[in-house]
Amino acid sequence: MEQALVNGLVLGMNYGLIALGLTMIFSLMNVLNFAHGQMYVLGGFVTYFALNTLGVPYIVAVLLAVLALAAVGLLFEYALFRPVRKRSNREESTMLLAAGTALLLESLILLFFGEKQRGVPPVASGVFEIGGAFIPASRVLVFFVALAAIILFMMFMRYTRPGRALRAIAQDREVTALQGVNIQAYSALGFMIGAGLAGLAGALLITVLSVNSGMGTSISIKAFIMVMLGGAGVIPGAIIGAFVLGFAEAFGYAFIPSSMTYLLIFVGLIIFLIIRPQGVMGKPWG
Repeated sequence: MEQALVNGLVLGMNYGLIALGLTMIFSLMNVLNFAHGQMYVLGGFVTYFALNTLGVPYIVAVLLAVLALAAVGLLFEYALFRPVRKRSNREESTMLLAAGTALLLESLILLFFGEKQRGVPPVASGVFEIGGAFIPASRVLVFFVALAAIILFMMFMRYTRPGRALRAIAQDREVTALQGVNIQAYSALGFMIGAGLAGLAGALLITVLSVNSGMGTSISIKAFIMVMLGGAGVIPGAIIGAFVLGFAEAFGYAFIPSSMTYLLIFVGLIIFLIIRPQGVMGKPWG
């Protein structure tokens, strides 16, 4: 029981980084970014490349991964999503485009990094015992870095002018535009931050979980589960969804056959969405 609790806490914190980026892009642009999992994978591969080929320290590799994914996010928003949104108001257009970007990123990752599983050595050694549960030092480090990143993100959104502008756009895009806010510039900033968070998650988790070119879709599905649980476009809801999924995974893998864990998670998700389709913190639609 204690081990499952600790594992769930660590998993939830890591998943929080992934869910925050996805829900931010959705709240700003009403775009379901199907490529979010592939962005996470790319963040892991950039970290692997920086460490093993460039020979830079781990902290520099993490920064490179965040910057690289932020650049990918900016490129996607400016060159792909912005023109499509100008030409079409139909949500299907951006959804199809998002699915296309996911396939594009997955193919590029496969082309440049191959199909082999890649990982990097843990950046911290040793094992801690917490209340009868054992946890490797590398996972403790990842937990606290993820916690610090989430706190910084929340402070940025609450106390800075760009953060307040992003929140205003998420609440009412048209009214915010009437106040003189540059919607396009802030949308690009939001996409960069969302993609950068996915890259940060990939850079952190490659030290404890290896990555491969085909795992992006499963990561995207997990991110969608978290966002649907917490409420699409609601930042605190994404964190709640991340911890719910983290604990569900940890307890599922600990106490029931692993093949049944995600079956039960999906059944639970379906029942939950029938009862509360807007998620824990989302507002009713319509």
